[in-house]
Formats: sequence, C-alpha cells, structure tokens
Amino acid sequence: MRSPRTPKLLSVAAVALLALTACGGGDSSADAGAEGDTSRVIIADGSEPQSPLIPTDTSEVGGGAILDLIFVGLVSYDADGTPVNEMAESIDTEDSQLYTIKLKEGKTFTNGDPVTSASFVDAWNFGAAAKNAQKSGTFFDSIEGYDEASAAGSTVETMSGLTIVDDTTFTVKLKQAESDWPLRLGYSAFAPMPAAALADPATYGENPVGNGPYMFDGEGAWEHNQQIRLVPNEDYDGPQKAQNAGITFKIYQSDTTAYQDLISDNLDVLKTIPTSDIKNFKSDLGEERSTESIYAGNQTISIPYYLENWSGEAGKLRRQALSMAINREEITDVIFNGGRTPAEDFTAPMLDGFDGDLPGSENLEFNPEEAKKVWAEAEKISPYDESKPLSIVYNADKGDHKTWVEAVVNGVKNNLGIEISGQPKSTFKEARTEANAGELTGAIRSGWQADYPSLYNFLGPIFIEGAGSNDARYANPEFEALLTDGLAAPSVEEGTEIMNQAQEMLLEDLPAIPLWYQHAQGGWSNNVTNVEFGWDGVPLYYAITGK
Repeated sequence: MRSPRTPKLLSVAAVALLALTACGGGDSSADAGAEGDTSRVIIADGSEPQSPLIPTDTSEVGGGAILDLIFVGLVSYDADGTPVNEMAESIDTEDSQLYTIKLKEGKTFTNGDPVTSASFVDAWNFGAAAKNAQKSGTFFDSIEGYDEASAAGSTVETMSGLTIVDDTTFTVKLKQAESDWPLRLGYSAFAPMPAAALADPATYGENPVGNGPYMFDGEGAWEHNQQIRLVPNEDYDGPQKAQNAGITFKIYQSDTTAYQDLISDNLDVLKTIPTSDIKNFKSDLGEERSTESIYAGNQTISIPYYLENWSGEAGKLRRQALSMAINREEITDVIFNGGRTPAEDFTAPMLDGFDGDLPGSENLEFNPEEAKKVWAEAEKISPYDESKPLSIVYNADKGDHKTWVEAVVNGVKNNLGIEISGQPKSTFKEARTEANAGELTGAIRSGWQADYPSLYNFLGPIFIEGAGSNDARYANPEFEALLTDGLAAPSVEEGTEIMNQAQEMLLEDLPAIPLWYQHAQGGWSNNVTNVEFGWDGVPLYYAITGK
C-alpha cells in the first residue's frame, strides 16, 4: 500500500515547458502495474453537484470531482501537478501569444462522436459567451475576443482568437504573450464537449457524455442527493486508465456518518476527515489507512460588499479588524490538531513564487488590541449599524464546518465585542446558489482548491470582477491591471513579483479573509489499496484497487 506523498510543484517555467513539449500519454506513478483487485467498484464520499454537469458551468468540488473523471482536456496533471498530454499531440508557440494545438487522432467521446478541433473551440466559445452565463467563463479571459463575447448583453458568440485549421488542428491567439497559459489547459473548463452538449445543455448535464477514463453508468446514474455511479470508459487509453471497475460517489448529508461508514468498511475512500474526528483518525485507521499532507488549497471567509457595514473605507477597516481578531494559531492547533497551517497570504505555500511576508500580511496576524483600534477608526468614519450584525454562512452537510465557524465567531465576539453568528445552510448547493446569485445575507465560508499550479489561479478566478467565484463581488481595476501585467511579464520571476504586488492590494482590502492552508486528511477502508492523494488534495480515484 503506497502512502500518499507530499507534492512538490515545479516552477511555472518548468511546468509550462512540460505542457508545451511533453510526449503524449505515458503512465503516471499510480497507473500501470498497480497490484490489487481491479474488479472492485470503489465507494467514495461525494456531495450533490450544484448545477448540471457542464465543464464550463461547474465551480465547486462536488461537480468538479465527477467532471475530472468523465472528461479530459488537452492535458491532465499527475500526482505532483506536472502536466501530461491527453488530447494534445503538441502545443507549440514561438511568441507565447499565438499557440498552435495539434490533437491526437482517433479520439472519441463515449457516444462515438470524434473529438475534433471544433469540440474544443465550440465548447470554449460557449463558455465565454455572456448569453450562456457560465460560471467558469472567466477562465477564457486571456483569449483575444473574450472581452467582446463576455460583455453584459453581448450577442457575440465566438472569440476572434480561436481558429479551426482542420479537424485536428486549431490556433489560439491571446490578448498578450503569456508563457504559462498552457498551465490552465488541464482544468475542466477547457474540456471538449460534443455537439449535443451545446444543443441542449440542461438535458446533457444530467447525463453527460465525456471522453475521460470514466463515464456515467447509463441512464439514472445520477440519483440526486443519493449517489452518482461511474464505470470505466474502455476506449480511454491515456495516463489515467481506470484500475478498478468503477467509482460510486455516495452523497452524504453528514461527514460524521461518512466517517462511521469508513470505520465499518462500508465506505472505501473519505477525502476529508470530519473536524470532530481529526484528533483520533490516525489511531482509528492506522498509518496504513490514513494520510495527512499539505496541498494547494486554502480556507477563507468572503464578505460581500453589498452587505451594509462592509463597504467603503469603513468597511475595509472593519475587515482588517475582523481578521486581526481571529486566533488562527489557536484554532489550527486546538480544533484541527495541527492539521491546518495559519494563512499568510491568499495562495498556498507549495506554489512557486509563494511569499509569506508580503506587506499587509500583518492583517492576518492575531492582534486583538490593534483590532479594537482599527474598529474604532472605522466607527469614526461610519458608525456600525448594529441592527445588521454579521453572520457567517456555511454548509452543514459537508466539511464539518460548524466547529471552526463557532470558534471564529466566539473569538471575534470576545476580541471585538460585536454581535456575530454562524448561519448554517442545509447543503453546499444551497449556500453556493445564494452566493452565485448575490443573495447572501452574511459572509460565507469559502476557500479554493487549485485548478492548476499557479499563483494566478488563486487570484484571478476569485477576485476579478464578474468571476464565477467572486463571492465578495470585489471590483478593483488596479488589482486586475497588475494581474494582466503579471501574466504578460517577460520572465516567470518578474511575473511572480507582480502577482504578489496584486496580493498586497488584497491584503489591504480583504474581500475575503484568509484563515489557513488546507491539509489533505483522508482515509480508506480495509477493502482497498493503492490510495494516493494528489497535489490538489484529491484522491487519484482511477488508481485505487481492491485488496
């Protein structure tokens, strides 16, 4: 049984180079030669997807886990976060602005339709077009013509930067040179889609047809709020070839119930140990059935600017005061038993370019006396309306967030003397629906699990105005200009420096309050082996076998 390793991500320059030049396919460390029972269907914990399963319209982990198994894009990421070619034969560029993409021949979707250049170009155009209101649309923002297609009320349906050369070749022209742009291409938003998906997305999203290592187990495979059944795609021959007979994601309403099922071997893989069991899970499961390793993910609290008391200069000061009133060190030690690391920025320490000592990072340090002073400064500008106290929205079905939310709430009460409370929602879907609609009545527990290994991935998709995960509704043109400059920088080092300058603005404005960096704390049953967690904290489901 292999114990999961702590990932070590390559530099952006190295990863980008691999994305451009890697040979097609090849076995990953968890692929060929795995020993174990390949006839077992693996039972894993899951959560109900928020939306129909469309690659460009999924921005949460429940749906993302499914999409990552039933679709593959031009590249995928191995356990260390290194890109490996999937549908791409090659991704070439001479100037980092015009990319020529050559597809492997003979690839098909599970309905038999060929995967062609149009499968990518049409899907990306669909994702970018304003009329389709796709949650992951901003991932295409580097492509020439995106601004015209995505503008509110636009009738433009295609991006001028995408050109089909032939069935297996297309070109992508970016707005500017971006040497690390290929890093994005393993994220599900960039997956190809068959024509049927674009003709009737709602119907297609209930029973999607993909091109990945797994596929839906026929009609009715998605039993809402109960389970989603996947079986191997026998035509898939890439680096994530299934080593088992399928994955069934059992949708739990309580992580505690899932943990008890794991203990009793009624669940094979649990991605996240409930907070209440963190102190005991290693003794319950033993080292041979558990893992704890840091990954590219964080936990935050987003405070929408449309909430009274939390906008303008007074609102900025209150955000800073709130942040300094949270004792991250104590919460991570006591509640998480050291299984989280207090945040020092908005990204993750395993990423190339991480800097935990940026100007403004002092706003993330526990300093109750300074918090009171800053709160008092805000009061001088605009008195706090106590009739609209702050609450923190969290989902009660997954993640066992109640314990740490209550700890944050109690600490803020004691250190700032303001009224604040936790506001549970019954499901993750309910909380995300309110956030996406801009209808939150309080702050929301948020966070990020990396889509690809880059500082930008923790900044752009969350804090660019109009981004699908911009729960705070943050809008700062100067911040966005720095991100653009960072992407266009002539060297990776210069780009990283500019990205961190953009972070300095976030550390002052605090549209979201960083809490801690996540650790992958998971476990598995006595019935399975070959369990490994990847660089993003997600089990490599395809590699798991029975004993």
